[in-house]
Amino acid sequence: MANQTVAEQLVDMLVQAGVQRVYGVVGDSLNPVTDAVRRNPKIEWVQVRHEEVAAFAAGAEAQITGRPTACAGSCGPGHVHLINGLYDAHRSSAPVLAIAAHIPSEDIGTSYFQETHPERLFAECSHYCEMVSTPDQMPQVAQIAIQTAIGRSGVSVLVLPGDVAGMDLPRRRTEMALPIGGPTVRPGEAEVDRLAQMVDEAQRVTLFCGRGVADAHDEVMEFAGKVLAPVGHALRGKEWIQYDNPFDVGMSGLLGYGAAYEAMHECDLLILLGTDFPYRPFLPDDVRIAQVDTRPEALGRRSRLDHGVCGDVRETLRSLTPRVNRKTDRRFLDRMLRKHADVLENVVSAYTTDVERHKPIHPEYVASVLDDEAADDAVFTVDTGMCNVWAARYLSPNGRRRMIGSYTHGSMANAMPQAIGAQLPDTARQVIAMAGDGGFSMLMGDFLTIVHYGLPVKIVLFNNSSLSMVDLEMLVAGLPPHATTYPDTDYAAIASAAGAYGVRIDDPRDVRSGIRAVLDHDGPALLDVVTDPNALSIPPRITGQQLTGFALATSKMVLQGGVGRMIQLARSNLRNIPRP
Repeated sequence: MANQTVAEQLVDMLVQAGVQRVYGVVGDSLNPVTDAVRRNPKIEWVQVRHEEVAAFAAGAEAQITGRPTACAGSCGPGHVHLINGLYDAHRSSAPVLAIAAHIPSEDIGTSYFQETHPERLFAECSHYCEMVSTPDQMPQVAQIAIQTAIGRSGVSVLVLPGDVAGMDLPRRRTEMALPIGGPTVRPGEAEVDRLAQMVDEAQRVTLFCGRGVADAHDEVMEFAGKVLAPVGHALRGKEWIQYDNPFDVGMSGLLGYGAAYEAMHECDLLILLGTDFPYRPFLPDDVRIAQVDTRPEALGRRSRLDHGVCGDVRETLRSLTPRVNRKTDRRFLDRMLRKHADVLENVVSAYTTDVERHKPIHPEYVASVLDDEAADDAVFTVDTGMCNVWAARYLSPNGRRRMIGSYTHGSMANAMPQAIGAQLPDTARQVIAMAGDGGFSMLMGDFLTIVHYGLPVKIVLFNNSSLSMVDLEMLVAGLPPHATTYPDTDYAAIASAAGAYGVRIDDPRDVRSGIRAVLDHDGPALLDVVTDPNALSIPPRITGQQLTGFALATSKMVLQGGVGRMIQLARSNLRNIPRP
């Protein structure tokens, strides 16, 4: 039997680990790897136009499927382009293996053409980053990289000089056991007993949930029902906890709405469940706080902490719920539910009044109609900026829909690349990119990748010819917006010229028919919606200093946002309040 090359062995190991695609741009130092992928029928090379897109797409596929995914960049500039997307994948806990091809091994350290130091470059955006210097290293180093990406839910980087990748192995490797899933973390008994004691001592308990509740919806509902706790969420927790939730009080944070902020500050015990919520000003400093997370380094990282529990949310609640006493006083819960509904009632008119006559089109209205028309199992990828606001307030989770975004890294231009990675594993599933014109234009070249592969991705482009979130940031700081506007661009015409279906609308009466036409199209499609650049959001709580900033910058802006179907949920939950 002929010897394998290092690249062939690596590709075999990727296949064994469940990797189905490698996203990247080919290049000389990557040629051995690219050719090994070409000759292996169990894995596909996805040819993107920019390596940043490769990393974004790989991260999205890993989040949607739960399987590890790979991306690759050639030496120097090629793998440097991966970095932003890898930061996002790593901070989103997506199991991604990045192959960073390197210059010839004999020239490393000589300031050779295109030389970089990948082990330094990728140190902050990976759990593991090592170079394969000899063929003998490959099995062990590759196995560690794959196991680390899966087991720690993040990025591993394998640095591979092109000449080493093409070398023959001294002997064919034997099969190795590779992990196919992450671990379950069960908390210690003493930690759970202490948390149960804190719950029993508290009269008013509030739960605040993040992505860590992904597999614990039923457990959270059972626990909340037993202790009569309002349940708020961070943006990354929305898709996992908001649906079928009679205790919902909305979202806190810069994009928040509803009564989550009040529930977190008026309780006497706040339990943070699977969230690394970064915004300290929205967290209380005068109530007791407990936190549950699988990562011990996250405990107490964002707030003062009275008790930390290292464990899965699901396993922790399964152990905790039987140990706590059932509470009977509903006054706090009912007050928060009523407040939540009242707050939402007061902002509904922002997107329901005269929307069919308002030009430019209300972006809130577009998001609301999109929520109505999208499939029940649609995957939404959401650009950073105001698209995050519209997704947070208008998209309705149901346990089957997914929402992928750069929620932790906060990068521009993520929605379209992530849509590629979300669509390729299942071309029958509806994938919708909610993109801003700023983000879309930044990586617009890879719209050609969507057309190239005939992916039925639907892009709904909120085209306000501006960076409106940056406008808001400048207003908060008391500065007049500057360098945030773009010339009006017909992106539908660009899409049509590229071979996709493009529709442009500027009349609000055409919003629903335009969305329906794009969603029904069998193939790549882009809806270019000319929206109001003055539609801004306001957080549920802002400081006096921020208010002063707004006043300095403008006296005429109306900062009000709607809430879509959330008001229907809030009204429904009010029916659960017992009549006196």
